[in-house]
Parts: sequence; structure tokens; C-alpha cells
Amino acid sequence: MPRLIRKTAILAKIEATYAVDAAPTGAANALVVSNLSINPLNAQNVSRDIIRAYLGGSEQLVGTGYMEGGFDVELVGSGTAGTAPAWGALMRAIGFAEVITASTRVDYVPVSTNFESVTIYWYDDGVLHKLLGARGSASLKMSVGEKPVLSFKFLGLDGGTTAVGLPATTLTAWRVPQIINEANSGDVILGATHATATAPVLAAGTPYISQGLTVDLGVTSQFMPMLGGESIDITDRKVTGAIKLDLTAAQEVAFLAAVKAGTLTSVGMTHGTVAGDKVLVWAPNVQRVEPTKEDLNGKRLCGYKLNINPLVGDDEFRIVTSF
Repeated sequence: MPRLIRKTAILAKIEATYAVDAAPTGAANALVVSNLSINPLNAQNVSRDIIRAYLGGSEQLVGTGYMEGGFDVELVGSGTAGTAPAWGALMRAIGFAEVITASTRVDYVPVSTNFESVTIYWYDDGVLHKLLGARGSASLKMSVGEKPVLSFKFLGLDGGTTAVGLPATTLTAWRVPQIINEANSGDVILGATHATATAPVLAAGTPYISQGLTVDLGVTSQFMPMLGGESIDITDRKVTGAIKLDLTAAQEVAFLAAVKAGTLTSVGMTHGTVAGDKVLVWAPNVQRVEPTKEDLNGKRLCGYKLNINPLVGDDEFRIVTSF
């Protein structure tokens, strides 16, 4: 009987102690995912490279190794104001803190210490791969005509592989997202302000016609092959992004002057019309770089890459949801 890629279940749970199996369950920790990829063993093999009296290769010795997995989750709130969404544990495992304001909002903000980790159970139609101490990075895509997604890539220590059937999963905590379009989404806004202690709103600023916003959270997570203490460590973070805007001639000239001057601005966007499901993304200290001329079916757009940098530390990017 063939094994099918679609017969996959992925569970993830925050670890109380690093790399100690958190034992996620299908009832409490199942993910709704798409766009899967998994590497069950990324090993740094060492060739014996033996010299003999005849030609031919030598076997390799299996060296230090880890596991890798990637998937997309839909970017949507929990459905209840101030309740963490089902994907919250994943954000916590890539160097973001989960800040809950009861009955109001949930924020994900970057941290530079006390990083959390997850145990991931990856069921692949009869085979269970366990990733322990998993950490990684993600990118965010809020592009017009598409569903909003967070694309995660995780590294994990090898927790073993066994032959076992799929678990029963409960997926009711996962909400259905709205497509990014004119009816469901706000404009990309530059120069706005955002209060972090109240109901999420982007105040003032200038809205621009756009194709949406993409952001790479740029978290550097690396396997550390140490005797007596292998780990996946977060060692750096450089957030970047990109926008494509429909600008007037005067606006394009002003933007180009800002690029040349290194002028900083804020960038934000709000998506969703359903209470409890909404998402706001916010970056207060953004430099526009590398301007490009873009073609959309004969229409002129102006593209910019974004350097998204901290103001005072651990504040360069924020995801607000469940409001």
C-alpha cells in the first residue's frame, strides 16, 4: 500500500526543559499546515578516504546531525480577544515573546534572551519523527489575492524515529483566515504610530495603494554540536521586508529622496474584519532601500526592500492578533 504525503500530522508543544520531550498530543497540540518539507537527518558525514592499492571510494562515517522541518500556517487570530492563537507556540520557539492583554489583544514581540523551544512530533503516514529542542525562523506574507501565512523553518535535535500510526487530532482551535483583498484588508501605512497598551490601531500616517507586505523575521537558529550538550541556539536576528506601491510621480520622487537620505519611517498593516481574528503588523523603524521599477499588467509600481531595525531593543517588529 502506498504511503501518502497528505496523511501527515504535526504536533508542537512548548518544552518546560530544553530538549526534554514535551509529549505533544493530537488533542491539544495539532497544527493546521500546508507546504510541507522535512529532512529527517542532516548529518555532517566524514569520509574515511582510505588509500589502498586500487581505485575506489571509502564509506562515510555518520557524523553529528540534526533534523529539519518546514511548513506554513495561516495567519489568523484565535477568534477571542486576548486569547492566544493556535500558532502561538511556534512564535515562542523562534525568539518571540507572547504578551497577552486579557480580553483585548495578544502581541508577539522579539526577545534577545531566555529563548523557548518546542518538541515537534511529525507523523508521516506510518513514521513518527521527533524533533526535540526545536527552534527556527519564519517569514510572513500578506500579499493581495492570497491567504495570509507564516512560513516556519525549524531545526531540532534527533529525538528518534519509530513506525507508528497517525494520531487522532483536534483542530477546532484553528480559525479560517480571510483572503488579503480590498474588502478584508487595510492599506499599507507609512509614518503611523501604534499604542501597544490599548486596542490595536494604526494612528495617522499615510496609506498607500499596494500589493501588500512581506517580512522575513531573519532569526538565525543553528545546530551546536557539543559533547554533552547538543542544542539548537538562536544567535542573531535581522528582520527585513518588501513592499510594492502604486505611487504618483511626485510620491516616487519623494520616496527616492528618502532612500538616498536614509530616512526612517514606520510601516504597518491591519488585516481582517472578524472580531477576534484580526491581525496587525507593525515596524516602527524602517529604512527603505534598493528601489525597483515593477510591472503589474502594464501598470507601473515602485518596489522597495525594507531594513527593519530596533529603536531601543527588541521592538523592531510586532505581530498583534486576537482583537
